Amino acid sequence: MIIAVPLAGELNFYPFNDSFRISFGMPTFFFFLLLLRKYPAILSGTVVGISVVAFRILLDLLHHDFTYSFQHRYPTFFYYFTFGCLFYFAKSNRYIYQSILIGFLGIIFDILASSAELTSQYVAFDSVVTRDDIRKISVIAIFRSFFTIGIFNLYVLYETRLRIEEMQKQNEHLITVTTNLYEEAINLRKTLINSENITRDAYNLYRSLKNIENKKDEKEGLSQTALKIAGQTHDIKKDNQRILSGLSRLIADKDFSEYMEVNELLNIAVKSNWKYANLSGKEIEIILDIQGKHPNYHIYKVLSIMNNLVGNAIEAIKKDGIITINVRRDHDFVEFQIRDNGPGIAQNLIHLVFKPGFTTKYDSSGRASTGIGLTYVRELVEQLEGEIILQSEVGKLSGSYYKIRLPICKLTLKG
Repeated sequence: MIIAVPLAGELNFYPFNDSFRISFGMPTFFFFLLLLRKYPAILSGTVVGISVVAFRILLDLLHHDFTYSFQHRYPTFFYYFTFGCLFYFAKSNRYIYQSILIGFLGIIFDILASSAELTSQYVAFDSVVTRDDIRKISVIAIFRSFFTIGIFNLYVLYETRLRIEEMQKQNEHLITVTTNLYEEAINLRKTLINSENITRDAYNLYRSLKNIENKKDEKEGLSQTALKIAGQTHDIKKDNQRILSGLSRLIADKDFSEYMEVNELLNIAVKSNWKYANLSGKEIEIILDIQGKHPNYHIYKVLSIMNNLVGNAIEAIKKDGIITINVRRDHDFVEFQIRDNGPGIAQNLIHLVFKPGFTTKYDSSGRASTGIGLTYVRELVEQLEGEIILQSEVGKLSGSYYKIRLPICKLTLKG
């Protein structure tokens, strides 16, 4: 403000074709008073008045001495000082967004401040103020005041738009974070259910091994191993419970029903597997196509099947590719079709794919995968009284194709 107002004061014109000039110092000063509301207007008027006088004296020193320049320039101080005092004592900050009112106040302040400047000039130079001068001051005050209010309103509008855009970005970010937390919580809850089932099955295995009467030494070692697996899985379940509890508090407005609309459910599967593909350094497009009207399906049963099959497709694709997921309803059945354009599976191996322990995947150290993912999928499909079909061919762009057909009644809430 200290720099801008003196510079703007040098931008002027003569609307009445005489010595009476209009500068942009007042609109600039008025604008800063509206903008910098945390500073007392009296202080602003005093400092700006001094800076304007000092700046004009420095310019005059090129042609006149200091005494002459000071006598002609110091009345300008009273304009800015008076304007700042009037702005302050009228408590104009309360009307900052009432454009008409603050505009009229600006007119009054400008007329009175100009009158104060003319009065100081009369005292210094015995200059006469005429009615015509008052008329010109009034016309100039109207122009300058509402010009400033217009510029200020444009600034406020621009600032508001920026703030709205920033709020929209923040809201979109929060929605994205909440959605991601919700999706991860669903996956975590699925893991929690799986770990609970593993704990129960491992403990039952332990009890069964305990009851074996022959091969006592071998039996004892196996039962202890089973008990150890049960204990470790139980610890995993407890950790998952604590994590899920924390996530649930963060997204308390979400409903953790075990059933969900198929579109939302499969979008979770697509997003989580797309993240998995990115983490693996692969560029894979996952296309989802849902046909027909569907009820809400059981989250964990559907996710278990989809995550295993889509995850297998991602692992099969070398670097980049496409995975297509088609879902369609056929009367009382629902069909899930997963197709990829990976390298495919040799015909002589297709009958082994669903057998426990069979795998063609190895990590960077050469260790084989467990080979139980597809076995688990087949058993889950059979438990749901459905069927799974695999078609694949090596060297073809079609890659592998899985079709899972399930009774809808097995995936929906009964009753």
